[in-house]
Amino acid sequence: MAVQRTRRASLALQERFRSTRSLTLSLARPLSDADATVQSMPDASPAKWHLAHTSWFFETFVLRDHVAGYVPFDASYAFLFNSYYEAEGARHARDRRGMITRPSVDEVRAYRAHVDAAIIEALPTLPEVACELVSLGCQHEEQHCELLITDIQHLLHQNPLMPALFDAPSALPAPVPPPIRWITGKEGLVEIGHNGDCFAFDCEGPRHSVWLAPHALASRPVTNGEWADFIADGGYRDPRHWLADGWSWVKAEGVEAPLYWQADDAGRWHRFGLDGLRAVNPAAPVTHVSLFEADAYASWAGARLPTEAEWESAASGLDPDAGTFLDDAGAVRPRACTGADGLCQMFGDVWEWTGSAYRPYPGFRAADGAVGEYNGKFMSGQFVLRGGSCATPRGHVRASYRNFFYPHQRWQFTGVRLARDL
Repeated sequence: MAVQRTRRASLALQERFRSTRSLTLSLARPLSDADATVQSMPDASPAKWHLAHTSWFFETFVLRDHVAGYVPFDASYAFLFNSYYEAEGARHARDRRGMITRPSVDEVRAYRAHVDAAIIEALPTLPEVACELVSLGCQHEEQHCELLITDIQHLLHQNPLMPALFDAPSALPAPVPPPIRWITGKEGLVEIGHNGDCFAFDCEGPRHSVWLAPHALASRPVTNGEWADFIADGGYRDPRHWLADGWSWVKAEGVEAPLYWQADDAGRWHRFGLDGLRAVNPAAPVTHVSLFEADAYASWAGARLPTEAEWESAASGLDPDAGTFLDDAGAVRPRACTGADGLCQMFGDVWEWTGSAYRPYPGFRAADGAVGEYNGKFMSGQFVLRGGSCATPRGHVRASYRNFFYPHQRWQFTGVRLARDL
C-alpha cells in the first residue's frame, strides 16, 4: 500500500505541475511580443520575464540540484531570470527587466517546454526533498500568475488607448450591497499560524498563541460607492485621517482616488481594468488602494484596520474557495457581496490590508540554502494582507496565508475590511 500511495502522490503532484504551468501560459497567450516584453515600472516585471523566471526556478532548484547529468537549457538564463536569490550569484537588475528584448517570447516558451518535459520525466524517481521543491515551485508559480496579470493591467493602463485584455462580461444591474454588520470576533488567547496539515510557506508558521482584545470585524469589504463618499467628503484633502508618511505620499504623488480611477467631465467615476475603461460599480469592493489609503479611510469611518490575528481567527473554518478567483470565467474583477450570514468575501475578490507589520512569528527559522531567501529576508517595512483576490489562482490561499507589500503599493487587487474595538 505504501508504494501505491507514493504513486498516487506522484500523479497528484504531476497534475498540479501541469495545470499550474498551463495556467501561466494561458494568461500570457493574448499578449504580443511587445506586450510581454515592456516593463511599466520597477515594481512590475514583463510577462516574458515571469514566464522565464518560473521555469528557471524549477530548472535550478529541482533539475540542476537533483537530476544527475542535467544540462541547463541556456547558461545565460541564470543571470537573466534569477529574481533575488543572492546565493545564486549575479543577476540582471530588477528595474531593467524590460530591456531583455531577447530571448523572444517564443524562445521563452521553448524553454518552458524543455523544463516541463524534464520535470515530468524526472518526477517518478525524484527524492522526497526534490518533490517538496516541485510543490513549492507550483505555489511560487501561482504567485507569479497573480503578479503577471496585475503587471499586465498596470502596463496596459500606460497605453493611451487603454486597451482591454479580456472581453467585458455582460452588463447586469448593479446589486445593492447589504449594509455592513459588525461581527464579534474571538477574544482572549487564540492560536494562529499554519497547523502543518497541508502545504504552507515558511512565513505562515510556527503556530503560536496571541491575545485578542474584544473587537468586531465588518461583515464585508468596503465598496466603491462608500469610497466615493470618502472622496466626496474631502478624504484625500484632510490630513487628520492620514498617517504622516501617508500624508506625505498623497501630497508628493498627487493622489486623489484609488489607482485606475478617473472622473469624466460630469464627475462620474470610471476605472481601468483588464476589460478596459468601465464605469465604477458602486456595489463592488474597492480595489487598488494602498495601506496609507486603507488606514485613512478607516479613520474617516470611525474604525480601524484589523490585525492579522483578528483576521485569521475569524477566517479559520471558513471555505477558502468561496470567493471570486482568477480561474473564474470573465474578466478579472471582484464581485459585489450579495448578502450572507456572518462574514462575506473573506477569501478571494480583494486582498485585505491589516494593520500588522510583516514580521517573523515567534520561533521562525528560514530554510537552509537559497530557498531560505524566499520570504524571511523581506520581513522589514511591509504590511500583511490576507484572503487572496480575484487575481489569485483558486486553491492557493488559506486562513494562515500571509501576503505582504509596502504601504504605498497598490497595483495589486488590494482592498479594505474594517474593524473596531468593543
